[in-house]
Amino acid sequence: MNRIFILAWRNIWRNKRRTIITIASVFFAILLALVMRSMQLGSYGHMIDTIVHSYTGHIQLHANGYWKDKTLDNSFEGSDSLTKVIESVEGISLVVPRLESFALASFSSKTKGVMVIGVDPAQENKLTDLSEKVVDGKWLTSETNGTALGQTLAKYLGVDIGDTLVLISVGYQGMSAAGVFRVSAILKLASPEMDNSFVFVPLQKAQDFYSAPGRLTSYAMLIDNNQKLAEEASDLQKILGKSHFEVMTWEQMMAQMMQQIEADNVSGLFMLAILYMIVGFGIFGTLLMMISERKRELAVMIAVGMKKTRLALVIASEVLFITLVGLCAGVAAAFPLIMYYYHHPVWLTGQTAEAMLNMGFDPVMPFALQSDFFIAQSLVILIIAFVAGIYPVISVFRITPSKDLRR
Repeated sequence: MNRIFILAWRNIWRNKRRTIITIASVFFAILLALVMRSMQLGSYGHMIDTIVHSYTGHIQLHANGYWKDKTLDNSFEGSDSLTKVIESVEGISLVVPRLESFALASFSSKTKGVMVIGVDPAQENKLTDLSEKVVDGKWLTSETNGTALGQTLAKYLGVDIGDTLVLISVGYQGMSAAGVFRVSAILKLASPEMDNSFVFVPLQKAQDFYSAPGRLTSYAMLIDNNQKLAEEASDLQKILGKSHFEVMTWEQMMAQMMQQIEADNVSGLFMLAILYMIVGFGIFGTLLMMISERKRELAVMIAVGMKKTRLALVIASEVLFITLVGLCAGVAAAFPLIMYYYHHPVWLTGQTAEAMLNMGFDPVMPFALQSDFFIAQSLVILIIAFVAGIYPVISVFRITPSKDLRR
């Protein structure tokens, strides 16, 4: 076998130009594929991270029917024992209680419909990092009777730090809800929709406001590994049962965004398929030319006693060597490039940046650094080379010395 490999290695360098061209096609194919895939997966990861840490969390727990109607009447009784049951599920790293409902916010002569979110300030900050988004004032504490709202909403209402915001709504089981809250913080929220409508209130104050003591509309949760999202949600649903609670992942809650990601992923895979198709035909054409030019040489080798199976192994080894050289060179070139942009993502400017900001995402093009897509793209190249090499190998068995030596 060693002699076959030595002979194959020497053969591929007999025509250096042809070999280098083929290696270059494999090199650029794997380089472009890895960079494109890294950009795609990086952008998806950034979008998911933004969604999860801006509001939804990885998983949310509601009372049955809440997500459909989103009324306080579909709230549930929160408790330390329920929190401990949720925290006992392996992989769940953070549990954040919330009480959410709509209200009419008023200041001076301005009014606007808002989403009031009662939160545990310390726990909520671990999920959404809202204290870092404060542009004026100070983030809430559990003891204050203050409120925090988006700067777009604050600008519309004309409120500033220390002003009094009036909230009017309908509480739990039809109770009237009216309250006065001092503006403690103004936030710059990533999503324009959230920045224009979200009002955060300490959880206990929100429960008092809505006449819903001890009640919650949701638990938002973070998990250690987004790849195990479905598994974690299923485990939690099994523990709690389906009679009282519904467990939803961010993918279910943000179904439209998930569809956009899947559609973009399909288009990216389609572009990769075109790239691989071009490379596959390039490799196949080169191998076909190689066999055609060497037909007389191969006929001589068979005529002097070399078995066709060994000769076929030589040809297959040549294909393997050419592919591996191009593949290794491409991976070696792509890795430091992806590594650099993984740690130094590209920040966008102009209209593209403005469009991303309007959608609630940072204007950045991040790269992903994962072993799985390196392995996957390398395997695809190897499979393409294997398929392209089938015909040249079969051609060896069709060589007839008595016929091909006359050419």
